Amino acid sequence: MFHSLTHYTTESVTNGHPDKVCDQMSDAILDACLTEDPKSRVAVETFGSHGTLMIGGEVTTSAKVDYEKIARQVYADIGYTENLDVLSRVVTQSGDIAMGVDTGGAGDQGIMYGYATNETDQFLPKGVVLSHALARKLEQLRTSGMLPYLRPDGKTQVTIRDGKVITALASTQHTEEAELEQIRTDLTTHLFKEVLGDIEGVEILVNPTGRFVQGGFEADAGLTGRKIMVDTYGGLMPHGGGAFSGKDSTKVDRSAAYMCRFVAKNLVANGHAKKALVSVAYAIGRVEPVMVEAFDDEGNNLSDIVNANFDFRPQAIIERLGLRRPIFRETAAYGHFGVAGRPWEEIVSL
Repeated sequence: MFHSLTHYTTESVTNGHPDKVCDQMSDAILDACLTEDPKSRVAVETFGSHGTLMIGGEVTTSAKVDYEKIARQVYADIGYTENLDVLSRVVTQSGDIAMGVDTGGAGDQGIMYGYATNETDQFLPKGVVLSHALARKLEQLRTSGMLPYLRPDGKTQVTIRDGKVITALASTQHTEEAELEQIRTDLTTHLFKEVLGDIEGVEILVNPTGRFVQGGFEADAGLTGRKIMVDTYGGLMPHGGGAFSGKDSTKVDRSAAYMCRFVAKNLVANGHAKKALVSVAYAIGRVEPVMVEAFDDEGNNLSDIVNANFDFRPQAIIERLGLRRPIFRETAAYGHFGVAGRPWEEIVSL
């Protein structure tokens, strides 16, 4: 049903990347709603562009939330100091959707996927793990003050061939006075060697254009949900197309994708597969999924094991993974999977 690639590239972005800024703003708003009203229904998008931020979407909640204040706080927390003009247009969720969700049905139709592999301790492909590790380290080098010329925006990328890194890339925003050669020297020592270890024979690329002073919303537009491959499996596995951030867990785009990951990881952790791909499909408003399937990399059907141990009804997912808690802002950068402590990463006995 799927096969392992021997030559592939994956990327990650820092928490200051414009799209990730928007994801964090949307999830911070979701968390604020859930903190006061755990049954909040939230679908919030943010769009930032050149000094302006638009907050839009639909909510049903008793929580009193200052959307603009939350967005500004996230922006400042990340490390941006530029002023934003903020426009907010958030309304009550459509009653047509609520009719189905009120009875425990799915908040949307669609297909969701989950994947796990025994390739790494995180049960993720090596390239996914390393690209996120590089991006996290890049942020740490900035926020710790070790490399004070770094600014929040940045991207990382690794290319893997036959299980080994052959190319590693970092593009990082920096202050006006920082020199490219110094940035390259510092990142080779403090970023690539720290994360990758032995980099002999690895092509190292740093700021290939030669300059990256303008970043964030000053340079590019950002939008919630535009980094779905960074959020999941690096483009190495199928994706149903639905984004995660800003959505409460009645939206199966998010909750069912988490459940698929939970199931796939436990199939691998319990020895039922070396690699597992789980998929589920829903009809909006319907309680039972349209389809649940699972396969290993040799094409063996694992669906009977899955159906005997896991309940994919939306409310059952929410209850099993505890998804009414305000736990989502932290997931909105550096990938939703492979991070210890998140409920969909728990290993259970099958």
